[in-house]
Amino acid sequence: MPSPSLPAGRTTYLPGDDIARETAALSELVGRGMTVALGDGFGAPREVFRELSLAAARHGDVRLVLGWMPVAARGLDFAAFADVRTYLPGWGLRAMTESGQVNAASVRLSAMPAMLHGPWRPGLLVTTLVEVPGGYAFGTEVSWQRAAIAAGARVAAIVSRRAPHADAGRPLPAGQVIVIGQSHQPPGDLPPAVLGQEHEAIAERIGSLIVPNARLQVGPSPVATALLRRLRVPVRLDTGILPEAVVDLDRRGLLVGDPVATYLAGGPALYDWADGRPLLHPVEYTHDLGRLSADPLFAVNTAVEIDLDGQVNVEGTATSFVGGVGGHPDYAVAATRSIGGLSIIAVPSAHKGRAVLVPSLSRPVSTPAHDVDIVVTERGLADLRGLTRQERRAALAGLWGR
Repeated sequence: MPSPSLPAGRTTYLPGDDIARETAALSELVGRGMTVALGDGFGAPREVFRELSLAAARHGDVRLVLGWMPVAARGLDFAAFADVRTYLPGWGLRAMTESGQVNAASVRLSAMPAMLHGPWRPGLLVTTLVEVPGGYAFGTEVSWQRAAIAAGARVAAIVSRRAPHADAGRPLPAGQVIVIGQSHQPPGDLPPAVLGQEHEAIAERIGSLIVPNARLQVGPSPVATALLRRLRVPVRLDTGILPEAVVDLDRRGLLVGDPVATYLAGGPALYDWADGRPLLHPVEYTHDLGRLSADPLFAVNTAVEIDLDGQVNVEGTATSFVGGVGGHPDYAVAATRSIGGLSIIAVPSAHKGRAVLVPSLSRPVSTPAHDVDIVVTERGLADLRGLTRQERRAALAGLWGR
């Protein structure tokens, strides 16, 4: 059902941080039978989680679409919604996914625009924006949110006074945005990675594979942090999530051009560095396979499990969720297609005493074996390119000393 009708160009602006005053504004916007998309990442509009839940509870049939939630969604009452869906049950949604309050769909990030134009089409996007000349822009993430708007969603926004302006796209015109409040709270922080000797050893091996001026994608992990700190050649960062280690890479003169990303994940140092830089793009651009594979791409990602054929599971163990498919398969296939690039899976050989190499995966395949070129652990590396299945099994078993 479409959103309730409001006068064209109406803007509701409620100053201050007393977000409880905004319940009435959201009540006008949340309609019966509506699908609401909630802005994600570290800039998610946490200030209105409770008010959104109250507005949905009044109807009883409102659906909620979530993205990457790296911080616990405190104040969001999932029981207030008829259905809650996400493509990425990350750190902030693990417990809710395991309890059944949130339904995790197997959707790769590059497919989100199609989902938002199809079965997940939202009538309303509730998000965080920053004020810029000419209107409003996204701050610490763009992600799939422009796709939601293109699919017809109206935009209800908290205007952040603390988030950086890192959106590379055109501003949203003021008349397209219904401002429901403002916030002086900073975006959420990603705690610094705790690096062990195994992460440093893996990073050293990967660094020796990367050629100067290549494009580099890194998934969020201690290995990625160690790699960016240890790199000795200049690279162009082209990644879904941009970590804080990019700041040090730039200071060392090894960052070529402006990075390409769709999320920022760090703390004040990253947000200050990113402010005013055109870094963030929609997933239609960041995860486009043709663009990514046009020249050498080194994709460095992790895994929860790898089986003896080289198939990768990033979604969880038999007993718990860890994450979703996300952009893992997008970058892996793009890297294998790129001439001179590599799709690399970088993992310690064991996690909390449990071997990462397993006879069979606990969950369905996230990234197929043929989209994995090299597996790197602290023990060494296995180059799987061009190998038969039997040869791949032998190479991986040998890497794990079996």
